[in-house]
Amino acid sequence: FFASVESLDNPAYRGKPLIVGGMGPRGVVSSCSYEARAFGIHSPMPMFKARQLCPHAVFVAGRMERYSAMSHKIVAILERFSPIVQQISIDEAFLDMSGTQRLFGPPLEAAASLKRTVKEETSLTISVGIAQTRYIAKMASAYGKPDGLCRVSPGKEILFVDTIGLKKLWGVGHE
Repeated sequence: FFASVESLDNPAYRGKPLIVGGMGPRGVVSSCSYEARAFGIHSPMPMFKARQLCPHAVFVAGRMERYSAMSHKIVAILERFSPIVQQISIDEAFLDMSGTQRLFGPPLEAAASLKRTVKEETSLTISVGIAQTRYIAKMASAYGKPDGLCRVSPGKEILFVDTIGLKKLWGVGHE
């Protein structure tokens, strides 16, 4: 999220390995672009190691006020789609869309509309996971990032987990 906001604000960063984090001697990577991830960079890697892995990357200090402002803007959009929004971090939230089908259509249509609205109003892309439980929805949202849309139909949860593998289990696996 931080890297996406930095690329939005600074178009010269787009398509380049971009690393956001602490710039001091003990700094860590807070976020990085997908181009930087290709070099093995991830959060919360020490910044000195990120510089070793990708010395030609663009390194920028984090701007929490800016990220917070963008987060609030996105959450305000989410709240137009559901009265129940549970924000779990600056860049992640769960929506309970129960009972909204007459307003927004079936789940895939509602999700596509939500993604489109966020893109139009913020110029940022979001990934959406649709499932009966927050746990599976969280895993589904990671599927196809950075601009994913994945629905796990009721009764297909085990097949989905088997397909993506145990290493992708949220809070349990490697990632």
